[in-house]
Amino acid sequence: MAGPSHDPSLYRPRDIVPVRRALVSVSDKTDLLVLARALADAGVEIVSTGSTAATVRDAGFAVTDVAAVTGFPESLGGRVKTLHPGVHAGLLADLRLEDHERQLADLGIAPFELVVVNLYPFVETVASGASSEDVVEQIDIGGPAMVRASAKNFANVAVVVSPESYPAVIEAIAAGGTSLVQRRELAARAFSHTAAYDTAVSTWFAEQTLAEGDLPAHLTIKAERLSTLRYGENSHQRAAIYTTTGGHGIAQATQLQGKEMSYNNYVDSDAALRAAFDLIKPAVAIIKHANPCGIAVAAPQALDPIASAHLRAHECDPVSAFGGVIAANRTVTLKMAENLRDIFTEVIVAPDFEPEALEVFRLKKNLRVLKLPADWRQEPMDVRLVSGGLLLQDADRFPDKIESLVDGWELVTGERPADEDLMNLSFAWKTCRAVKSNAIVLAKASATVGIGMGQVNRVDSCRLAVERAGDRAAGSVAASDAFFPFADGVQVLLDAGVRTIIQPGGSVRDAEVIDAVRAAGATMYFTGERHFFH
Repeated sequence: MAGPSHDPSLYRPRDIVPVRRALVSVSDKTDLLVLARALADAGVEIVSTGSTAATVRDAGFAVTDVAAVTGFPESLGGRVKTLHPGVHAGLLADLRLEDHERQLADLGIAPFELVVVNLYPFVETVASGASSEDVVEQIDIGGPAMVRASAKNFANVAVVVSPESYPAVIEAIAAGGTSLVQRRELAARAFSHTAAYDTAVSTWFAEQTLAEGDLPAHLTIKAERLSTLRYGENSHQRAAIYTTTGGHGIAQATQLQGKEMSYNNYVDSDAALRAAFDLIKPAVAIIKHANPCGIAVAAPQALDPIASAHLRAHECDPVSAFGGVIAANRTVTLKMAENLRDIFTEVIVAPDFEPEALEVFRLKKNLRVLKLPADWRQEPMDVRLVSGGLLLQDADRFPDKIESLVDGWELVTGERPADEDLMNLSFAWKTCRAVKSNAIVLAKASATVGIGMGQVNRVDSCRLAVERAGDRAAGSVAASDAFFPFADGVQVLLDAGVRTIIQPGGSVRDAEVIDAVRAAGATMYFTGERHFFH
């Protein structure tokens, strides 16, 4: 249904609007009293609700309660306060129209020229792990209604949704009023604010649906541009980094030093996190062009576990590690920083850094150092854009405990390895998931020694992994992200001295593959689960 229309000739011009009456209701009380003082000094009537009114009144400023405006008390535990014509007529009246001005006078309602509202802390409540009931109570109804009404009526009303806008608004009030340009800009921010809020609420409901085992019928993704990048994957492509509402990933990391992050830096850093944070023990992943060139956990009894993990990861492929991106799943220590002193590295990302490590990194001025947000975690769902739409899937994850992982495997030939070897096999299986398909990982003592990735057939990936491992292939374990369609790939591994292989199984030629492993006196496990990564 179409909204009301008006004859353009009826509108009276209105640029500067003096502020005589302000509606203030905020959850974020940052600089609230600074604003209140400025409004009081300018003779502006402050109309307010609940805790906002109490805070302003306790500071000694005059406040008119919303209940005095509406003639209706706050009710239902505060759910109903401002949803009343006495408020919304004062927000929506377009005083460029004589008819609106007359109707307000007839109704005895005074207009608002300023609305300062920020919404209930819904995102923060979700992040705190609160119960569903508490989360639902933080779904603001009256706040978004006031923000949207005021933003629609920007010709007459200035709407403020963030304390960041207070200084400019205070300056405008002192100078005689807000301008049309300023009010339009504030309205744009307001609509973006409510859109982000609604997206956060919608996303939470979608996640409840996911938790119940179904995928949402509707999916809303809201992102805000964080910065424009120099260029995209290639120099002729435009690019920017956006943050999603409630995000807690690489886009929310804090850059502590170094050159501006590039598009490819972000892609590789995210891939490095995927590899390093699958592992429970102190681990480091080194990434080049979105693929690992080394992943390792700390050696047993290492004095500095994260430094040990880095050295072991670097040994896998030192040539490819040149100019790589590194992720550590523990605090980066001084020792690890010293190990990196002579290794050209583009980015290092970790949960934290020892102050002494940062001092070493400052000598490498171009090195980008990223600290993960305190609430960093891997997302429960993967989203990928395709032409005309997007794909949504559960994120590919492993159980935290090795027992939960190993119990699902089937020993199809050979002897059960010792517990230490099973740990190595588990490491190989987990790290294989971080390698682009077709993926083959060779590992010893929970460190990669050879990686084959991104080939169009599995036998070539086997050859590549063996070639990179060299003599280290002998006695290693091998993991394959998907089944072997023929015995030829397995034979490449066996001929190089691989003694244990883990793969999903499920090929029509599984028996042929098992026979080849048995003939070599080696061991093979089937997992029943593949881990493609395209």
